[in-house]
Amino acid sequence: MSLNYIKNFYEGCVKPPTVIGQFHTLFFGSIRMFFLGVLGFAVYGNEALHFSCDPDKREINLFCYNQFRPITPQVFWALQLVIVLAPGATFHLYAACKSISEECILQKPIYTVMYIISVLLRISLEVISFWLQIHLFGFQVKPLYLCDAGSLGKKFTVIKCMVPEHFEKTIFLIAMYTFTVITMVLCVAEIFEIIFRRLCLLIKQ
Repeated sequence: MSLNYIKNFYEGCVKPPTVIGQFHTLFFGSIRMFFLGVLGFAVYGNEALHFSCDPDKREINLFCYNQFRPITPQVFWALQLVIVLAPGATFHLYAACKSISEECILQKPIYTVMYIISVLLRISLEVISFWLQIHLFGFQVKPLYLCDAGSLGKKFTVIKCMVPEHFEKTIFLIAMYTFTVITMVLCVAEIFEIIFRRLCLLIKQ
């Protein structure tokens, strides 16, 4: 259902002028959203409920979980997708309003430059998101988390907490890193394709 909605929305907009851009938008974007929406919920959906500390008290579990996850991965990745898609969506909305075709984007320098800027912005946002993801989540989810609970009282200093399904979360993290890297590679390749096709047009003229 969601993939059909994405496909219908995509077909109603101005398509990217490059083959790589179309692949990225329709196929890779859909796969990434499906992976996050379905598998992300399965892996992270009930994490807070199964996160347990010693002593196993609700207020301690909640305090330590908030320390362990300043932002939940699902929320972070959802925001990442929205923010990364924003430059391209803005350009395509502008192109649709101005009735700019795919051919015009490659033929007119001003539109070509605008499109390249949107792709460069997408790359920059992916790089920032990649750095933030490393800072927030690292590359591995360890089974044991040491919670600094000194602010809860003198009898609590460092509390041991068990992280549920840590191996599955590690695999999912690596998958999301891989998606980000592939996206950046596709964006760079798209810029080279645009430059190549522009040169071909200039040679023909």
